Amino acid sequence: MGFKTDATWLMPVGALFVATFAVNTGENIVAGLLPVIAADLHVDIPTAGQLITGYALGVAIAGPALALVTTGISRRLLLFIVMAAFILGTVGCALSTSYAMLLGARLLTAACNGLFFGIAVVIATQLAPKGRETSAVSLIVAGTTIASALLLAADVAQLVRAKQPA
Repeated sequence: MGFKTDATWLMPVGALFVATFAVNTGENIVAGLLPVIAADLHVDIPTAGQLITGYALGVAIAGPALALVTTGISRRLLLFIVMAAFILGTVGCALSTSYAMLLGARLLTAACNGLFFGIAVVIATQLAPKGRETSAVSLIVAGTTIASALLLAADVAQLVRAKQPA
């Protein structure tokens, strides 16, 4: 992957940071939207909550399984395929008109999520110059941390607005 100087490795690892932020946001945003999703899809909140459980199972089961069956594919090509599938799944989530359609799209994005982080870490360490591999990995992890913090802040803001008198 050829990027080994301090000036050149940060850009592609920064792109991996952005991708990590997007994947984590897609994973966790549902929690704050459960009442809205339940109402929109005409299901109760516990049923809508299964979108979170299904996602977790998709990450835990499909991610490692996909890692095993994709060992012969270059990590760079696989990252491209995984992110393309993640984008398709995310568009599917946005366009879902039924609970089953939304669950299916979430399962696709979950499978991508489960495979994405392993690929991203491997690529980031390959891109970084010797001695900076852990810095590259920390940037990937920062995408998750920042997405989680921003989603938590948005959820708290939503709760505060809901508690204010009209």
